[in-house]
Amino acid sequence: MKDFFPNRRFPSCESFAIEYFDILSKASALCNLSALDRVSAVLAETIQAGNFIYICGNGGSAGIANHSLCDFLKCVRTDTKLKPRFMSLSAHTEMNSALANDISYAEVFAYQLQSMARPGDLLWTVSSSGDSENIVRALEVSKHIGMKSISFTGFSGGRSKNIADVNVHVEAQNYGVIEDIHMSFIHILTQYLRMSNMDEALIAERKF
Repeated sequence: MKDFFPNRRFPSCESFAIEYFDILSKASALCNLSALDRVSAVLAETIQAGNFIYICGNGGSAGIANHSLCDFLKCVRTDTKLKPRFMSLSAHTEMNSALANDISYAEVFAYQLQSMARPGDLLWTVSSSGDSENIVRALEVSKHIGMKSISFTGFSGGRSKNIADVNVHVEAQNYGVIEDIHMSFIHILTQYLRMSNMDEALIAERKF
């Protein structure tokens, strides 16, 4: 799994897809899935306390962060009494471009946390490299504020792998594979939270 993929030319998209899904399967099998229990516990605790969950990422990870807003505010609430307070710090182009232009791109997430976050809130970072400066800065600021933190990482894990209170790492060397698994983890966590907090008789009747 330490070899980069792809590391050669493939003769067809089909053959590339076969290898991609094989890599995806192997990377998933290497993940420490017990870490998801710790993540779900922190998420449930934060939601029950009425505190905010802030999530952020860059590029494809920003897409994952933004997508997760739908899963928490729609999926988790459906058929439950849970009302997550959830915000993606990656979602507002106007805010992020202003902060990047006028201050520094390294501060786009940290600056927002300094204004909005409070002790007991939760920061969740999604970063394949785990080493993006704005991700690391956000985690550093969250510690200063007194927030809990979760990091999703890939490749070597970078600095954010060890800064966060809870880390879920994907042992893979391909951005697509890492992002696919990170997105799957979001779906797993939100569906699990919903399932765990709804009437058991409804579970088999509802679409997830």
